[in-house]
Amino acid sequence: MDNAVKYSDRGSMILVEIMEYEMYVRINVCSRGQKIEREEFSKLFQRFYRGKDVKDQEGVGLGLYLAREIVRGERGYMKGEYDPERGNIFTVFLRYSSA
Repeated sequence: MDNAVKYSDRGSMILVEIMEYEMYVRINVCSRGQKIEREEFSKLFQRFYRGKDVKDQEGVGLGLYLAREIVRGERGYMKGEYDPERGNIFTVFLRYSSA
């Protein structure tokens, strides 16, 4: 959410979608801002990687890396994609625990 606010166009809305499935929950964070190219999404989850178009903004490139590591620790995963209608979409998949 922090990155969605930080890198979205000023005044634009951030859409959070939550979908429940049988074995997991899917959370989409959709935001408008600088379009992220398909080949760059996988790099965004690397430690200290900063997007090529955000070098002038504050940050060290740890946010998405740490988020992914936390989600992995919970047996989930993250991905990113661009949709022309919804903008940049970061998705978190979390498994339901069998408590």
